[in-house]
Amino acid sequence: MSHFDKHDLSEFVGKHLVYTYDNGWNYEIYVKNSTTLDYRIHSGIVADRWVKNQYAHIVRVAGSVYKISWTEPTGTDVSLIVNLGDKLFHGTIFFPRWVINNPEKTVCFQNDHIKKMESLREAGPAYPTEVIDEFATITFVRDCGENNEDVIACAASDLPADFPENLK
Repeated sequence: MSHFDKHDLSEFVGKHLVYTYDNGWNYEIYVKNSTTLDYRIHSGIVADRWVKNQYAHIVRVAGSVYKISWTEPTGTDVSLIVNLGDKLFHGTIFFPRWVINNPEKTVCFQNDHIKKMESLREAGPAYPTEVIDEFATITFVRDCGENNEDVIACAASDLPADFPENLK
């Protein structure tokens, strides 16, 4: 029998996390509320891409362990395990072939280009899918409260050079 409330996201909602995958890619995520997140990509094949109000499935799977899953308008599927206690992420990203072939086409503030992303997704190709399956270390955590529009409000390239140290 479980000793925690699997529906209780109160310790997770409002968290702003920066993490680095073992392959060197740097990402950032803000759990805006129980169904929505914002994220920003600092490095990797789609560096400088950022998104607000991404619908996601967010669940608690253990005491301080959460799972976030979503599908982007690009056709990219993402599933993250966030272990706050051990400051550890595990991410699986399923990139459609068109993103791998031309990642620069997705580097933008996605919210301003939803129709374009959907059109590129439909044009494909979708397969073969490229699966990135990596662990990451959480390098920064802060609590920003729920539905804070200021947490992720610009591209990574517009941040101060000392980010995220400038937030502490």
